[in-house]
Amino acid sequence: MVNKLRVQRMASARVPVEQGEFYLHLYRNNRDGLDHLAFVRGELSGKHDVPTRLHSECFTGDVLGSLRCDCGPQLHEALSMIARRGSGVVVYLRQEGRGIGLLEKLRAYNLQDEGFDTVDANLRLGHPADAREYTTAALILEDLGVRSVELITNNPHKIDSLRDLGIEVSRRLPLEVKIGPENHPYMQTKILRMQHMLKPGELRDEMESWLDGRSVPDTRPLVTLAFAQSLDGSIAQEAGPPLLTDRLRRWHDGILVGIGTVLSDDPQLTVRLLPGRSPRPIVVDSRLRFPVEARMLDNDLKPWIATANGASRRGQMLKQRGASLLEVDIGPGGRVDLRQLLQRLRAQGVERLMVEGGPTVLGAFLSQQLADVAVVTIAPRLSGGLPALVRQPQPPKLTNAVWKPVGEEMVVWAELDWSS
Repeated sequence: MVNKLRVQRMASARVPVEQGEFYLHLYRNNRDGLDHLAFVRGELSGKHDVPTRLHSECFTGDVLGSLRCDCGPQLHEALSMIARRGSGVVVYLRQEGRGIGLLEKLRAYNLQDEGFDTVDANLRLGHPADAREYTTAALILEDLGVRSVELITNNPHKIDSLRDLGIEVSRRLPLEVKIGPENHPYMQTKILRMQHMLKPGELRDEMESWLDGRSVPDTRPLVTLAFAQSLDGSIAQEAGPPLLTDRLRRWHDGILVGIGTVLSDDPQLTVRLLPGRSPRPIVVDSRLRFPVEARMLDNDLKPWIATANGASRRGQMLKQRGASLLEVDIGPGGRVDLRQLLQRLRAQGVERLMVEGGPTVLGAFLSQQLADVAVVTIAPRLSGGLPALVRQPQPPKLTNAVWKPVGEEMVVWAELDWSS
């Protein structure tokens, strides 16, 4: 590996721990002088598919047993997994607080207590969401003679980083630990904003696998209607289980809502911006009532607004704020021509479109038979509120339906069959 960074093995010693007997190797980094560690069990030189954990230092979790994170349990479980396999290595990297240090980590904790998640707390302090890097780990694995690894991780960034550094990752070994009330917000942020592959990963993967089997039409995007309702058919306050909803959003190229959603909720984003795939927010707004001060315009990924009134003064102001206006004709009912809009979106590279509402927009896609898939969350309560869908004269038949419980809720996904 060609890199100015070098590590030197300074000392080694046998260290029996609760999980079994390991050898502890201490490596010194020539760039910053930090000491990094490798817990090794068995002979690794020249071996392929070595169970390997890259673990960044967490004083609060590893030493004090803090319940705010899952670091301590992950370290112990990784050692147990390696002990059961008979060989492997835990590379212990001195990257406290995802690379920001203990002082800044404690400051981030205070911001988290004020309501910021772990990502936004780091960003507010002027740090990256994750400042860690794994060159030192790759050099340690090379020194140990490891040919390829089975990486014990839930973090796809670690897999990509090692591969970029020339280390072969033959497969991933999931690392599941208990989620409790203290670390639940942290774990949810890992899944929603950092793409960690944690449960309910199996359910997310099953839903994505099912969606991958749906064909995209030739002239428009594949359209998914997604909404949440109570048992009596009323709109549910939440859009569905967040761990599934964010994954579902990321599967699509665009997320579409009506202007009513923007006017009533002023959402900062229809979809949370995430590393990797970030769907485009799209708003249907025939008369162009989109507020120039809407929070959606504050984000890096600006919305596309489908309208027939783009030449107005408001349209010019919205363009100045970074919004893109898609000029579309007026269709049935004096609203945006959805067929024309879908053709425009497909020409813009949107192959998979998720429609989240409100009821008027969802109903318009149904009444014009422009929807292919429905994903519905059913909450176990009676709301007595507005109906989630307007009544359809010729509703489609649901085919290939899958029903899955998620906590107290039920999630259903199915194809919409218009042939009947």
